[in-house]
Amino acid sequence: MADYPEYGIFNSRFGFPSSNSYDVEEARKNKVTNADDALKKLQDLLFSNQNNDIPHLEDKFLMRFLYARKMNINESYTLLCNYFSYRIRNKELFENLTVDDPLIKQALYDGFPGVLPEKDRKGRCVLVFFGNNWEQANYPLEVVYKSLLITLEELITDVNNQINGFVIIVDWTDISFRQVTSISPRVLGLMVEGLQDCFPAKFKGIHFLNQPWYIERLLSILKTFLKEKTSKKIFVHGNNLVSLHSHVTPAILPSELGGEGPPFSPTSWAHSLTTQRHEPK
Repeated sequence: MADYPEYGIFNSRFGFPSSNSYDVEEARKNKVTNADDALKKLQDLLFSNQNNDIPHLEDKFLMRFLYARKMNINESYTLLCNYFSYRIRNKELFENLTVDDPLIKQALYDGFPGVLPEKDRKGRCVLVFFGNNWEQANYPLEVVYKSLLITLEELITDVNNQINGFVIIVDWTDISFRQVTSISPRVLGLMVEGLQDCFPAKFKGIHFLNQPWYIERLLSILKTFLKEKTSKKIFVHGNNLVSLHSHVTPAILPSELGGEGPPFSPTSWAHSLTTQRHEPK
């Protein structure tokens, strides 16, 4: 298994690195020769379709969608349309979507999500969730989802994260049946739709640890709503840390995940995020 960053074929002012056979094939299919050409084709498509839901966008913002869909122009355009359509259809989800919201701030400081300080050997950003830090009486799953969206919007401004993508690790230790039954199917559906089809990020792997039987049952239901490509990126490890480490090097993981790093600090990312948001421009 290759353990190096995923690279595109494009070299330009947008910072594409060198070659990868999948991207070469995608580029040939869409007749894209460089990042500027890809961007121009996407802009032309936007102009010709005149979608009123999509405002005038900066080049760097559009590049997120091109990276997320490996320079496939039509797929990038569809993702862009989905991004804005999802926000219009779910306005209540995006109202007061800010780290200043008390419940969102509490979720962030509880470690939902945590962002590990180091990338894995493929250059991917690793997000972690520890289920035993969630008390659903304090805030529902929808708030956790909002804190995740804020985190992803911040992280996706880094072009390296756009290129290499994300890995998510969820440790279900001590999650209770009562907590699971409190999860809203509506919010689960929103999360699946939003992250799978409406957000410009590459999710390269989702890893479940220490999941009880009722989480496995929930996962089996969820998989019926996932695309095959997404479903194949979900890995269920039980209590087998060796299995997890075959996907994510223990060198960057906290000690709770059998890693060589220090214990997980749930407040580190929250502090970084809230500090960034309040720094003077």
